Amino acid sequence: MIKGSADVLLNTAAIVAGAGIVAAPFLFVVPPPAPASWPYIAASVAIHLAYYWLMVNAYRTGDLSLVYPLMRGGAPLLTAIFGIVWLAELPAPFTWLGIALISAGVFALALRSADHAPLPKAVAFALSNAAVIAIYTIVDGTGARLAGNAWGYIAWLFVFDALPFTAWVLLARRRAFLRFVTAHPLRGLAGGALSAAAYAIPVWAMTKAPVAAVASLRETSVLFAALISARMLREKLSPRRWAGALAVLTGVVALKWA
Repeated sequence: MIKGSADVLLNTAAIVAGAGIVAAPFLFVVPPPAPASWPYIAASVAIHLAYYWLMVNAYRTGDLSLVYPLMRGGAPLLTAIFGIVWLAELPAPFTWLGIALISAGVFALALRSADHAPLPKAVAFALSNAAVIAIYTIVDGTGARLAGNAWGYIAWLFVFDALPFTAWVLLARRRAFLRFVTAHPLRGLAGGALSAAAYAIPVWAMTKAPVAAVASLRETSVLFAALISARMLREKLSPRRWAGALAVLTGVVALKWA
């Protein structure tokens, strides 16, 4: 939805605001997070500002098939490394194997031969965002564990996360943003609901399982995207992409064994 929009910034802001709106009613039905987790909510909101800025610029300067796998394929490995330092979670050998296989498979699945060389700017934005994704994953995994109730942490995170980015876009491009939201009233809400659900589940999962393993399994979404594109869009799966799918599946098995 974001990449397909004529204006990446406005569409991103609409989806971020939509996620906050969708999350707001849950504040009244889930317990508030414990005081120890609030600094992590604040840190995550700040880190997500960098994430949105890098994502917008990555999509502006590069193809989706290039920047998406660079952002998503690199994040699990970095998350595992950061997890050792911050959480003292040393992955078992089979966990390392699963993380490496899933990361390699994500790259192979999504990176297709391009007609032109990738722009260095797009690569730089995407790889920088991989590091940012790993950082906010560690922060939110820690915060959710300290919250006492992961769903309370998640609801407050999405509500607060929507405020600064939406406010900045309103200050910078108020008329254009209001016109965009008025013309596409359900786009932001639908995208926001999908975005919130897609991140709420792994944040909850990180309170039940090692952060590095959850971060890697989260990126298997690229496998489903490849299979859907082959089935619905009739896109050809090359031998390299089939090898990538096999690597992802083998990585999932390795994580299960670990």
